[in-house]
Amino acid sequence: MASVTDTQGGHKIKKRRRHYSPAQILVSFLKYLVLIIGCIMVFLPMVVIILGAFKEHKEFLSTGVFELPEKLYLGNFKEAFYKGDVSLGLKNTFIILIVSCIGTILTGTMTAFVVQRFDSLLSRTVKAAFLVATLLPNISMQVTVFQIVDKIGVYDSLWAPIILYVGTDIISIYIFIQFLSQISTSLDESAIVDGASYPRIYFSIILPLLRPAIATVLIIKMVGIYNDFYTANLYMPSNDLPVISTALYRFIGPYGAKWEIIMAGIIIAILPTLIIFLCLQKYIYSGLVSGSVKE
Repeated sequence: MASVTDTQGGHKIKKRRRHYSPAQILVSFLKYLVLIIGCIMVFLPMVVIILGAFKEHKEFLSTGVFELPEKLYLGNFKEAFYKGDVSLGLKNTFIILIVSCIGTILTGTMTAFVVQRFDSLLSRTVKAAFLVATLLPNISMQVTVFQIVDKIGVYDSLWAPIILYVGTDIISIYIFIQFLSQISTSLDESAIVDGASYPRIYFSIILPLLRPAIATVLIIKMVGIYNDFYTANLYMPSNDLPVISTALYRFIGPYGAKWEIIMAGIIIAILPTLIIFLCLQKYIYSGLVSGSVKE
C-alpha cells in the first residue's frame, strides 16, 4: 500500500493507493478474458443469424456470413411465418405452455405444501421418491413412457406433451419446498385457530407468498418447454400439430436446407421469450436469490 495526500477544505486527507501483485493482475486478466470469450461465443451466432435472415437466397449463397445484406429482405420472415407454419407452431406452443404452466404451479405447490408442512413417514417417502426420480436419466424411461402415452390415447395430440410436462417436473417441487421452508408455520396455526381449513390456508396464505418461487419456476418451465424439440417430435409427429421447434425443422430436407428462412424463423421464435424474460427478469432474479439464502 502507498499513501498519498490530498487537500480538501484546507484539511489533508490521506488516501491509500492499492498495488496489485503480478499474480492478482494475471488472475483478473484471465477472468475478464474468459468473460469476453463467453460473450463472443453467445453473440457471434446471433449476429450471423440476424445478418442471414435479411438476405435473399442467392445473396445468402454468394456472400459471407458476416457480410451485410445489400438490402433488408423481409420475404424470409413472411415465408417462415406462413409457409413454414411458424404461426401455427406458436399457437400450439403457447397452448401447451399455458396449460402446462398452470398445471405445474397447482400440482407443484400442492405437493410441496403437503410434503413440507406434514412431517410423516408418507411425506418423507414421497420426498425420497422424488429425489430418486431426479437421478434417473429420462432416456432410460422413454420406452415405458411412450407405451403409457399410447395406451391412454393421447398420442399425437396436444395432451401428450402437456401431461408429460406437468407430471415430471420434480425440480419445481423442490424449489417450492425450499421457499415453503422460509414461511413460518405460525401463519398456518393462526389460520387454523381462526377456523380456516387446509385448502383455505393453501389458497389464501401459501399460494400468494409463493409468488417469487412461482415466477422462478415459470421462467425455467417456459424456456424448457419452448426449446424442447425431442418431446414434440416424438409424441406429436403429425404435420398438423407443429410447435415452434418442429416447424423450423421442416425447412431441412434431404436435398439441403433453406438456412435464410430458418434464421428468420429463429428470430421470430426468439422474440416472445425475449419479451417475457424482460418483463419478468426482476422476479426471476429475486426468486433465485431468496430461494438460495435462507433467513
